[in-house]
Amino acid sequence: MKDSIKIGIIAGEHSGDILGENFLKALKKIKNVEMYGVGGPRMESQGLKSEFDFNNLNIMGLVEPMLNYSKIMSYKNDLCNLFLDKKIDIFIGVDSPDFNMQIQKKLKRNSDIKTVQLVTPSIWAWRKGRLKNVKKYTDLSVSLFKFEHDFYKKYDLNNILLGHHYADLEKQEVSSVLKKYDLDKKNKYVSILPGSRKSEIKNMMPTYLEFMKLYERTNKKVLFLIPVVNNEDAILIESFLMEEKINYKIEIGAANDFLSLSEFSIVTSGTASLQSSVLGSHPIICYKTSTFNYFVISRMIQTDIIGLPNLLLSEKVFPELVQKACTPKRILLEIQKLKINKLLLNQKTNLIKKNLKGVGFNSLADAVINL
Repeated sequence: MKDSIKIGIIAGEHSGDILGENFLKALKKIKNVEMYGVGGPRMESQGLKSEFDFNNLNIMGLVEPMLNYSKIMSYKNDLCNLFLDKKIDIFIGVDSPDFNMQIQKKLKRNSDIKTVQLVTPSIWAWRKGRLKNVKKYTDLSVSLFKFEHDFYKKYDLNNILLGHHYADLEKQEVSSVLKKYDLDKKNKYVSILPGSRKSEIKNMMPTYLEFMKLYERTNKKVLFLIPVVNNEDAILIESFLMEEKINYKIEIGAANDFLSLSEFSIVTSGTASLQSSVLGSHPIICYKTSTFNYFVISRMIQTDIIGLPNLLLSEKVFPELVQKACTPKRILLEIQKLKINKLLLNQKTNLIKKNLKGVGFNSLADAVINL
């Protein structure tokens, strides 16, 4: 067996960058790794020289990909040519399944490169026809959650249950968080997480802003805590709030701290809803998209549940407010319901954490090497 390995790897969003970093750390423990592809600052810290800004791949919905079709195809062709030219041994697509599955398809048609999809496409929820492409072009698929792993195994696919790093996430000590950010223990704290994509922030912030104003009318000592992943998101969110007389605090990289302070949180559907539930900041899960996107997607989706913590529990424990149901008054109403069910929700938090266990990154790295 060779002492070194050449890989291609692509991550197109912040959660993928974290997963990519952890995978590369594990892989480098057992092999000398020569890597090419696209990733964020975390993957670059492991030695990847990203071919371009990974945010360029952070395109979602139905309209945006069509508007950016030529650019996306150019990225795909350039990266495939790079991987073929460098004669990589293995390609790892981290999340961003629509883009990464296109890469796998082209590589398989032109080489014997092994392919891995780290974070399986949500075929259990919608577009089940994608299964045939996973079977045909993906040598190993990797699931974060047991319900996904069970789905893929049912169709006899080579799938590993990695688990999710939130299984080890612990609530921060309140007193240390208050001191760290110079916050008053007499305040009430509510976390607002508008999303990690610019399109999500633009879609969600108008509703969240109106909720904040409504909530503040009857809760004078409230401070809204808004954690962000980078300065660009902070500036964008600030643009919605700067003209308003609302008490808020925006901090980069403060999600664990802020959620540990907050009894509940208003969260755009995604990984943040899971983070919130694990840290005991019971999430109200919200989502809005364009009318066209919603019209199409709502007819394709095959599940009544969208929130990750609810999917792990197989029931709607935490409120899900989608499209027209996502209004400031409805968010306020759901907060009152959460307060009544606080004891039950705390019990559910422990169950969620149990459902996040898996084999871990070291075992995944071994499996990838042995493809």
